[in-house]
Amino acid sequence: MLADGIKAQDGPVLITGHTGFKGAWLSLLLNRLQIEHYGFALEAEHNSLYRRLREKDIFQGTIGDIRNLTILSEYLKVIQPAVVVHLAAQPLVLKSYESPLETFEINVTGTANVLKAAFDTPSVKIVLVITTDKVYRNDDSGRRFHERDPLEGKDPYSASKVGAEAACAAWQQLSKISSGPKVIVARAGNVIGGGDFAENRVIPDIIRGVITCKPTTIRNPHSTRPWQHVLDPLAGYLLYVDRTLQDEINFPAMNFGPQEASLQVKEILEISREILGDEVRLELKEEEVSKEAKLLELDAKQANASLLWTPKWSQREAIRDTFSWWRSVLNDPTAAYSNCLRDIDLLLAHYSK
Repeated sequence: MLADGIKAQDGPVLITGHTGFKGAWLSLLLNRLQIEHYGFALEAEHNSLYRRLREKDIFQGTIGDIRNLTILSEYLKVIQPAVVVHLAAQPLVLKSYESPLETFEINVTGTANVLKAAFDTPSVKIVLVITTDKVYRNDDSGRRFHERDPLEGKDPYSASKVGAEAACAAWQQLSKISSGPKVIVARAGNVIGGGDFAENRVIPDIIRGVITCKPTTIRNPHSTRPWQHVLDPLAGYLLYVDRTLQDEINFPAMNFGPQEASLQVKEILEISREILGDEVRLELKEEEVSKEAKLLELDAKQANASLLWTPKWSQREAIRDTFSWWRSVLNDPTAAYSNCLRDIDLLLAHYSK
């Protein structure tokens, strides 16, 4: 089974950021695996996947801000988790330019707070901190980044995530000295999937354009990203935690990304029209000075070899699945839950082979 080691732990899983896109999907996956879990996060955004599914009584947890160490620590002491998966973040590059200080407060100080609270809670055995593929020093050469490559952030978002990784390195050292919880870091490519409605992300922007019958402005159509279905890295995170808990592996950080070369944004646009037809209207705009890296590739050989982790969806399959999810839900809003369960069952079948 995908997470037998986690299930056997004497304590639940705590997800920070469970009201976000990845957090909601992880809650659904853990629920399907019958693993006890709780969340700690800000209020969910309007039209988020969490809000679409809230009436299903899947989500358990509390509303709170990871920048408040006192409240966070008190909650950990109440639920006594064995595993902490830290997803809460300010995850948007363009928003980080508008609110750089807030981005650093959430992504760096917030991460340090999560680590401090976990180390002060005796039940915690492991903390998995999710960062990003954008932590690597990127010269836009297009080569695949592997875990030993140097880290460097040139925009507020990526720099704040490098800061989060610095905090993790410090607490990894503290763990060695004090025999505290294990601290590990996961770096994933651009996740996509049904229910993501964040601003300034290409697929949610296209869906908003379909809903409002307005053209969607597409920045940098020739940029590449390692697109992957959200469930693929989430499965990788669970495998990573499982093997680390059982002392089968000892890697401080691990990449999760597609096996094939990254696709250009323009290829997503082609698939969107294939699935949604003439409802998709686009305006292409190549920025003179891009605020985001143009080329991103991840090397996930370490996860492939040590975890036997392989993506269930190719990039094209993940993109098609995401637009098909939205087409179904736009026609019938009640289909969101069944569509999510369908994808989760496909993932679990992939790992039961």
